[in-house]
Amino acid sequence: MNSIEEQAFVDLYIKAFSKCFGTTPSMQLSEAESKHFSNAIHEQTGLIVGWKSIKNYSLYIFESGSSKQENPSLATLDTLARFVGEAPKTDEILRKKNESHYPFWFASLENYRTLRGVQTIKKSVAEPTALKVILISLLVLTMIAIFTFIFFFQGTRDFYEDFNQLNEDSLIVNGWILRDRESFYWAKRNVKPGHLTLFTQEGDNYISGNQKAHINNYLFRKTKSECFSTEVLFTGFIPEHNWQQAGILLMEDTLPNSRNLRLSLAYNDFFGGYVKPGEIIIQAVYDDGDPVRKPEELAHMTLFTNQPANQQIIRQNLAKSALRIEKTGSRFRLLHASGSPSLFALKEILEKEIDFVPKYAGVFALKGFMPDTPVKPVHIDFFSMKHLDCN
Repeated sequence: MNSIEEQAFVDLYIKAFSKCFGTTPSMQLSEAESKHFSNAIHEQTGLIVGWKSIKNYSLYIFESGSSKQENPSLATLDTLARFVGEAPKTDEILRKKNESHYPFWFASLENYRTLRGVQTIKKSVAEPTALKVILISLLVLTMIAIFTFIFFFQGTRDFYEDFNQLNEDSLIVNGWILRDRESFYWAKRNVKPGHLTLFTQEGDNYISGNQKAHINNYLFRKTKSECFSTEVLFTGFIPEHNWQQAGILLMEDTLPNSRNLRLSLAYNDFFGGYVKPGEIIIQAVYDDGDPVRKPEELAHMTLFTNQPANQQIIRQNLAKSALRIEKTGSRFRLLHASGSPSLFALKEILEKEIDFVPKYAGVFALKGFMPDTPVKPVHIDFFSMKHLDCN
């Protein structure tokens, strides 16, 4: 490929990724993500781009130190363009018979040339001016400032987020990754000053029936230590309907149904046929990632029963509530605190050995696959991640 074709391929790959995952890529894909991407392309187009190729492309695009060169075939480029353009489903036999000239890729390439090519050529032949020199100098200084910020703040193992800056550029610089973007509610993330506001939308990271595992607007980041504690603080979150919940999710991979541990403040009114008042609970669930086996509920601690006489007590005690997960080696310790106006000491819920190495940690809100359950805002005051001594 020449330079313009290479740029057009990168642009097409990023568009295809965004269409599949609902967010902009920022790192090399894992094996699980690559397989998911490959399956999504096949389901929509009827054509195959191998998951290993997809993973290699992400390495080529996002790992600047990689010496491996990639030269995707015209068939692969055409398939990506079909996926982005939502072309009618086909197969390799029909494409070879009717569209062996790969029209979707060449249309995408021509569109890229039209939008970018002329401007690139003009830049390459223009004489440098004083204004351009100044602009380039400012750009270099800005990039230095950004990388300095990343090195000193994101690069450290301790992290604290008070959610005072919620524009996406600031979140990305701080190391956050957004999965399964839902634009309507994501646009409301700053309705409460000094807080990130998520909403208990329909979805779950545990598959139910024919549903697809997803958590809308799940915000997470890499863990930087083998041993760490991560904590989240809620303001005024009171779950009121079954499956309505918010909390911390630790994941082995970036896909929501990979091996994971979930700690949440939740509501439960299912008692296997018995009639009981609903309850606000702290729930911990572990999923080993095997689709055959069901997730395991590790903890189910009742905080309050949802009775009229308790409503004032509930509001007072859940004015502030915190969840914390501590990991040292294979031992996980789960804690909770609530109170008003300030928190009491954290109380241990569970301590358990789990063969699980989380690579990502984040905050979430969901209501399961319950379309009739109302969507409720969840105001998150802060999120922290601190290095712990494994010894």
